[in-house]
Amino acid sequence: MKSLWNILLATTLCLLLPLHMSASPASDDQPSTRYSNGHTCVACVAVVSVIEQLAQVHNSTVEASMERLCSYLPEKLFLKTTCYLVIRMFGPDLIKLLSTDMNADVVCHTLEFCKQDPGQPLCHLYPLPKEPWKFTLEKARQILKKSPTLKHTRSSPDVCSLPFLAKICQRIKSTIENSVPFKDGDSDKYSIFPTLRGYHWRGRDCNDSNKMAYPGRRPDNWDIHEDSNCNGIWGVDPKDGIPYEKKFCEGSQPRGIILLGDSAGAHFRISPEWITASQMSLKSFINLPIALTNELDWPQLSGATGFLDSISGIKENSIYLRLWKRNHCNHRDYQNISRNGASSQNLEKFLETLSRNQLLDHPAIVIYAMIGNDVCKGKVDPVAAMTTPEKLYSSIMQTLKHLNSHLPNGSHVVLYGLPDGTFLWDNLHNRYYPLGQLNKDVTYAHFYSFLNCLQVSPCHSWMSSNKTLRTLTSERAKQLSNTLKKIATSQKFTNFDLFYMDLDFQEVVDEWRKRGGQPWQLIEPVDGFHPNEKDVLTCLR
Repeated sequence: MKSLWNILLATTLCLLLPLHMSASPASDDQPSTRYSNGHTCVACVAVVSVIEQLAQVHNSTVEASMERLCSYLPEKLFLKTTCYLVIRMFGPDLIKLLSTDMNADVVCHTLEFCKQDPGQPLCHLYPLPKEPWKFTLEKARQILKKSPTLKHTRSSPDVCSLPFLAKICQRIKSTIENSVPFKDGDSDKYSIFPTLRGYHWRGRDCNDSNKMAYPGRRPDNWDIHEDSNCNGIWGVDPKDGIPYEKKFCEGSQPRGIILLGDSAGAHFRISPEWITASQMSLKSFINLPIALTNELDWPQLSGATGFLDSISGIKENSIYLRLWKRNHCNHRDYQNISRNGASSQNLEKFLETLSRNQLLDHPAIVIYAMIGNDVCKGKVDPVAAMTTPEKLYSSIMQTLKHLNSHLPNGSHVVLYGLPDGTFLWDNLHNRYYPLGQLNKDVTYAHFYSFLNCLQVSPCHSWMSSNKTLRTLTSERAKQLSNTLKKIATSQKFTNFDLFYMDLDFQEVVDEWRKRGGQPWQLIEPVDGFHPNEKDVLTCLR
């Protein structure tokens, strides 16, 4: 999950200059030095593919397609300006290479955004050229023999060192590293700003200059004079002199929802329109600035804490909205403490960002849903890197002790098990990937193999043609789920009840089929890995 964020942020932000950076400070699964440019390679291939396919769709020149791509981008975050600057630098070389029928793999290897180290396999997304690879690559290099751009890529592999990208890179890195709102006037971990870990992630602050006013707290003197818990209920009814908070909320048992999750819980999503030339238009990238400043996550639409209407037409509501509909006193009381790359082994690094005061706040429902990264690794030997049941037990007990010391009495904690990810290969491998739909030349099997070769796959072990590896991964996931179930049935805590829930993906598939859907529709099409909105909300039916 961490790796995919690297790839797709690079693709959407820098367009022709992939941005290689650490996606998630929470993750310990850092790529090796040999494969440190893997994310850059994937991003380069994706963007060059889009440029090539835009020319094909609109029957235009490569120069015109690059101009078209930049024109689609918004001005926010300097995206349009950056695009034109990048085209000015790399455009002439792309025109030369693509005009001689070199595909995206060849282009990116020629520009050295993709590299084949000695003794290592050649990583490619598209079918290999008819001529031998070395001959084709040498031919392309001769075309760019005097290119100043090629000299720059050799001397400066880190594109964030470029002056016009440095500021953007630093801003994105700061966003990822901050686990609390970027804009928070009173340092209460709540914000009046939507993104950069603002109210898309936690309930909107109603007074950013008063740290004692925030979502989820018990009302201060029944909120006679001001709204101390940001649920919009305060003041006194002039007819009877009873405070509105007391009249509407007393005895209603308000409680908030808190999610401790990974990129699935944060609702990681890349719009297919961003990489599908036939669907691309001026409207395609409208939400790109919001997505980038939310780490390519959409917590405002997530199954646990989402507060906006579904964009997919699904009628089910998030857990937060269900709590809100039952009791409007729960208004704004949600926290999505999820991170791309999060797992049981690094949760402690950002668990401290949970905001709950045992004396001042209402109880909460806490959902622990680390459903992938304990078994999903991008390494050559992913099995050896998987979390063991013993390590999971230790980290979960540490997490539960922390929660017991912070949650108000009467809270609830739910541990979600891990799914069986063999679903991915079984339902996607022979379908065309978005970049392969136009020319019917790239399937998900090719896409998975490309990521695995570069060691940047979000889940090498399930996104693999190796059936034995997929089976071993599912077995480990089941072992970890059984460990969570054992903890839930054997451990007791003073401030919360503890429950366990299976994440039965087959049950979700069966329900989706009853509605007339196909299983592959439950997975995000661009990354071929994350559950999409249909999947999550169907699961919560």
